Amino acid sequence: MTHLPYSDALCALPQPYCRDSAPAGLFDQAMAETSRFHCRHTPGYEHWLNSHGINVHDLDSLDAWSTLPPIFASFFKRHLLLSSTGEHALELTSSGTSGEQSRMRYDTRSMAGAQFMVERIFDHYGWNTPETPCNYLLLSYEPKDCITLGTAYTDQFLCRFAPKNRVIYALRNTGDGHQFDVFGVIAALQSFAEEGLPVRIFGFPAFLWQALQRMQATGVADLQLPPNSLVFLGGGWKTQAAQEIPKTQLYAQIHRQLGIEQSNCRDGYGAVEHAVPYVECAEHHFHVPVYSRVYVRDPGDFRVLPYGRPGLLGFVSPYISSSPAHAVVMSDLATLHPGESCNCGLESDWFELHGRAGTSAGRSCAMAAAELLGDHCHVFD
Repeated sequence: MTHLPYSDALCALPQPYCRDSAPAGLFDQAMAETSRFHCRHTPGYEHWLNSHGINVHDLDSLDAWSTLPPIFASFFKRHLLLSSTGEHALELTSSGTSGEQSRMRYDTRSMAGAQFMVERIFDHYGWNTPETPCNYLLLSYEPKDCITLGTAYTDQFLCRFAPKNRVIYALRNTGDGHQFDVFGVIAALQSFAEEGLPVRIFGFPAFLWQALQRMQATGVADLQLPPNSLVFLGGGWKTQAAQEIPKTQLYAQIHRQLGIEQSNCRDGYGAVEHAVPYVECAEHHFHVPVYSRVYVRDPGDFRVLPYGRPGLLGFVSPYISSSPAHAVVMSDLATLHPGESCNCGLESDWFELHGRAGTSAGRSCAMAAAELLGDHCHVFD
């Protein structure tokens, strides 16, 4: 297995939000190490750096990682970018609701690093409870054969932190695709309320909202799910974006109809192109763990914006060796805030999501992508 000692040490830090717990310079060393690895093992990557004025020897003295040329997440929808370790690695895909899927490969060390980060964050919030069986409602796809969809893979992994009593899927496998079983979801919630075990609800928020709305429309009585139940949502509203509601409204409705405290309703941000987990704190802010750095960029000229200014969301993390996705820019708009502006007690910066870049911003994003990639797209073909 590929051994990148600095990157592995960073990904193994046990306190996910305590920057002081990380040895001085470790993040810089890990980023330089991973970048050098891709220069050696990913065809075209060294050319990519050179075309942006960075030589491989510059990496050891680079400490402003916003200057490392990132790759747009949308680029992965058209190109499978692999290092030598990604050739036969696990392949995961995005949901492809926009008509295109991103394909990503995760070698053993990259996936292990990402999963360790999740474990430490679940430990931090007290959600790793191996002695407490739970009932699970997965608002995602019922598996068929090998799981390759990133969201479904994640939901399966999250079931490791408490023993499974029963697992119910919202998107049932019909043999010819998947169908949302809203009445099956309602029946599961009713039976879970009677059984008395904590309930964990993972997956797409739109399906939970639809179930709650259908409960109201059909006169289903409000439920009281057991204490310590958890709602952990992720994956966005996808094709239901037109019906998206503020999270505060969704969490209030969950509390009213299911009896789960709003502090136990959390959202997670992630992407198949960037597997570092970003999890809401009790104040519902996405804090940045020690394993990554976040930059918000102006969609027009791509410069890094200061706190409080909305722009394109970008991530830097050295965890991945199977693909040169250690510096990526998403199509999501966000604003970065200083850690002390959150009342949860965490000191790390946090970001506020504003959704996908719209029509005009999307055009700016495309223009920025063209400027960024320029004539060098072929180096990754």
